[in-house]
Amino acid sequence: MRTIHVELPDGARRELAAGSTALSLAEAISRRLATEATGARINGQVLSLTTPLRDGDNVEILTFDSREGQDVFRHSAAHLMASAIMRLRPCTKLAIGPAIEDGFYYDIETEPPLTEEDFPAIEQEMERIVHEDSPFLRHEVSKKKAIEFFTERQDPYKLELIEGLEDGTITYYQHGEFVDLCRGPHLPSTGRIRAFKLLSLAGAYWRGDEHRQMLQRVYGTAFPSKKDLDEHLHRLAEAEKRDHRRLGKQLDLFSFHSAGPGFPFFHPKGMIVLNELLQFWREEHRKRGYSEIRTPIVLDQALWQQSGHWDHYRENMYFTQIDERDFAIKPMNCPGAMLIYKTALRSYRDLPMRLAELGTVHRHEKSGVLHGLSRVRMFTQDDAHIFLTVDQIQDEVVSLIDFVASMYQVFGLEYTVELSTRPEKSIGTDEMWEHATTALRNALNVKGLTYKVNEGDGAFYGPKIDFHVRDSLKRSWQCATIQLDYGMPDKFELEYAGPDGAMHRPVIIHRVVYGAIERFLSILIEHFAGAFPTWLAPVQVVVIPVSDAYGDYAHSVARRLFELGLRVEADLSTESMKYKIRLAQTRQVPYMLIVGERERSAGAVAVRHRRKGDLGGMPLEEYIALLQNEVATRALDV
Repeated sequence: MRTIHVELPDGARRELAAGSTALSLAEAISRRLATEATGARINGQVLSLTTPLRDGDNVEILTFDSREGQDVFRHSAAHLMASAIMRLRPCTKLAIGPAIEDGFYYDIETEPPLTEEDFPAIEQEMERIVHEDSPFLRHEVSKKKAIEFFTERQDPYKLELIEGLEDGTITYYQHGEFVDLCRGPHLPSTGRIRAFKLLSLAGAYWRGDEHRQMLQRVYGTAFPSKKDLDEHLHRLAEAEKRDHRRLGKQLDLFSFHSAGPGFPFFHPKGMIVLNELLQFWREEHRKRGYSEIRTPIVLDQALWQQSGHWDHYRENMYFTQIDERDFAIKPMNCPGAMLIYKTALRSYRDLPMRLAELGTVHRHEKSGVLHGLSRVRMFTQDDAHIFLTVDQIQDEVVSLIDFVASMYQVFGLEYTVELSTRPEKSIGTDEMWEHATTALRNALNVKGLTYKVNEGDGAFYGPKIDFHVRDSLKRSWQCATIQLDYGMPDKFELEYAGPDGAMHRPVIIHRVVYGAIERFLSILIEHFAGAFPTWLAPVQVVVIPVSDAYGDYAHSVARRLFELGLRVEADLSTESMKYKIRLAQTRQVPYMLIVGERERSAGAVAVRHRRKGDLGGMPLEEYIALLQNEVATRALDV
């Protein structure tokens, strides 16, 4: 029998019978791998397990542990859902149904529209199709044949997609009687989709065009096991409870209004949290030799053309005219820092020059993507622009990594790191890019950090390091970034006098730690479920008298704390003590001080913590010392 040899990711070679598929390879490696496999990366391309292998192929078997493996699994689940809907409603028209992070969706046109009450029947039909264990079969036809086929099926959305494809081979997938235009890849059969759940409905314009047909988007998720699905659904329920939009209203932090869609209004309590974040930011930057600057929100349009932002952000910028000149509201802070650098002759002795700015920027986001504080049209970036020599890059990046780590540690945020390298379209010489990328890689290695490399995903002006924080629900959010820039110094003709007396170009590091402060706040609200650490809490203490007779003492305790700069309220309302305690806990106030005759006589307080409950009585001054230390050290409430 003729044989072929394939190479595995670790360099090992496997001998297989000619005609073997990727699934055959998985079975040859181990029965468990064959069971868990969802797809295969063959010579760099993600394909179905049923793909025949050729001699010399490089093959990696994918499982649900990888994003690509999840996408194969969930795209197959999207087809499973669509086929169930078509069985129940044969006149439904299908648009697109991709895998997305943590799930999948399918855009459909059906009458009457689906409601969530239809979900159980659809899921029941999906179960039947799973039990049928129908293979996902790939078919290749010419474009002409594909048009004839989907014309006969009266599929207008598929026909429009086909018309937009280049002439050549068109692929569609079939399981049972269900056929769908699709590039794939898919699982070997429907029987492998063991656990799924339909989640929600939304509206979606065909091809994202608000002038086109409004379709229904059916969201779902799928996992290899019911245990995995149940854990995910639990996380979703917990995430809903922690939704910063709901908590923002409950805690009276911020609001949105039709007078300014996408523009947040911060209430007094929200401003307290924001200002504490900014105070912490300023303290840490001062320690590290940064100088804070402030640049205008409105600048001449020509500046944005010079900086290059015009080419990349013009469609999302706001404009105005002043004295018949065209101006733009800034979408970025960078050009302002460049102009400040150019106000004086700089020497190599001035470098690194670290300019930090809490700059408010505006970007026009489409209304459909606005989402509380995490996607807004006005936000503040905690920018820094560091001007330095090429030889200073590695040391500066090492210190920046330490800086980010120290900031995130205060919030109890874990993170992962990614290094993104030169994209296809970029500026600068090969030597520049090699030096810059090596400097970033060396800095990460010096710190002993594990990191993922995103080949070709750097900025057009330089490589970058991105930090993805993980919140208490293990969700990932890209926040801090360290970006090297060789382009803007050229665009603005920045120079410094070197030790040789000649003028040289500096390099710029663009850097944020929080990122967009509003978005970072939304992450913290959900990370802490609204229960901010005491140093961040809008109200740190509520003093509660056991009866009206002790209102004066409660007021004097609150006055003492207030004079020391602590955020305190005395609840002197006519409600019962139990109600007042419950209200304070609902508002996530860290401490409640209960005072009655015993406390008044002893100059003491009975301390109650929102999570730990009754902590007992103690002298007022002793409690104050403990509270002040907790605030001063920015301790986490654990």
